[in-house]
Amino acid sequence: MNIRATIADIAKVLNVTPATVSRALNNHPGISQETKKAVKEVAEKLQYKRNKIASSLRSGRSNMIGVIIPSAAINFFGEVVHGIEAAAGEHGYSVLLYQSNELPEFEKKGIEALISAGVDGILASLAKGTEDFGHYLSLEEHQIPLVFFDRANDALGIPSVVVDDFTGAYKATEHLIAQGYKKIAHISGQQHLSIFRNRLEGYKSALHNADITPEEDWIFKGNVSIAAGREAVKYFLQLNHRPDAIFAVEDYTALGAVKELKEQYIRIPEDMGIVGFANEDFGAHITPSLSTIDQQPVQMGKEAFRLLYDLMASKRGDLTAVRNSKVMLEPIAFFRQSSLRK
Repeated sequence: MNIRATIADIAKVLNVTPATVSRALNNHPGISQETKKAVKEVAEKLQYKRNKIASSLRSGRSNMIGVIIPSAAINFFGEVVHGIEAAAGEHGYSVLLYQSNELPEFEKKGIEALISAGVDGILASLAKGTEDFGHYLSLEEHQIPLVFFDRANDALGIPSVVVDDFTGAYKATEHLIAQGYKKIAHISGQQHLSIFRNRLEGYKSALHNADITPEEDWIFKGNVSIAAGREAVKYFLQLNHRPDAIFAVEDYTALGAVKELKEQYIRIPEDMGIVGFANEDFGAHITPSLSTIDQQPVQMGKEAFRLLYDLMASKRGDLTAVRNSKVMLEPIAFFRQSSLRK
């Protein structure tokens, strides 16, 4: 059985005190570079591995953060996590990932699990079914900083990183108008979430500025899914004054719309234009390729960790240092075959 090397073993080889080795391993400014180098070389030779649990008990920090995402099946969230991990790694933090499956009860279990794991902070994107935020607000009692990304709630005063959803929706709708579409419908998302509410407002604003008055029937209340896209198309096609284009709240909803339109033998983009939101990977590879709005997910992840790091680095117990901070990223349009009629 292998015996695990300790700080005392390193100290014995170098003929120094264990305290000196500990300070060297923690990059203490009072230890010379020569000693730090010697300690590092011996530690590697002895295959010394730091006891993270003991270190966290001594420092009061675990160097771990928790991340809660609505769904691992959505590539967008995977890209955000990639950005989070890249930024966290630069500062010596590990990431514990929890998936809520878009359910508030799973979110609550995730919060409890991350508190038990002793994370130093949490990054989260709200499940689309979440309307009670008590489990998030309880983190303040535990002195655990929280930052929202993508799906946030401004009323809670919690720092967040989002894309400019209003502008992204405006760009998408404006593009459809420029392509000659006059009867543009919208498949919306749950309106208690600001990102979906802002996308609806951006859509309406672009139509208003083009002197187009949308009919009430042109706004379909969806639930952000492939099925919602299909249902919306079935609904739009039975209208007497049916739309000639659709701005979908996100790409999976747009994918459902594309699939249903194909089954109904409606030509895209000749008879119906489609634009989604999120720039999921599949969009560039389906036929026709999907026009969409990119949300800069990797940058979103990096910015979210930066905000959280600022909170974690603030005086312990003072979680108001970055209170109400909000980073808004610029949406980037990718207009492809599904909307390019001209």
